[in-house]
Order: sequence, then C-alpha cells, then structure tokens
Amino acid sequence: MEKEVKIFKALGHPLRLEIINLLAGKEDLCVCEIQEKFGITQSNLSQHLRILKEADILGSKKSGGWVHYSLKNKKIIEIIDILKES
Repeated sequence: MEKEVKIFKALGHPLRLEIINLLAGKEDLCVCEIQEKFGITQSNLSQHLRILKEADILGSKKSGGWVHYSLKNKKIIEIIDILKES
C-alpha cells in the first residue's frame, strides 16, 4: 500500500500533473525542455521531478551533460484520465 500512497501524493500537485501530461506524448524530454515549458527555476523543477521519480512514475537517463525524463509506465495517464472524469 505504501507504493500507492507515494504515487497519489506525487500526483497531488498541479505542476507534477502538467509534467506528466507533457511527457505523455513524448518519448522523453530533456530537463531543459521541461524547464522552458513551465518557466520555473531549475531547483524547483528538480524537486518535482525527484518526487515523480521516487514514486516510480518517471525514469531518467543521462545523455552527455543533460538528463532526459520519460514516463516509466504510460498507464499513469489512464489513472489521471479516470480522475478527470469524476
């Protein structure tokens, strides 16, 4: 049950939901592209990405000096869509 709680806590912030929606249509995105989209500081974005990663929603890989993020499991979009319908 701990895993589920962590996931729902991670989904409990509007910016994190927007990050997930942004990544839903992409293979992956560089952290710089995500930051540019939302116009927030690097440190603020890093905190949100860390929470999503710790909840096992996002995966990351390094490419040179950049970190690219992607959804680990696209089924998270189905969960968000179900919540939108309620």
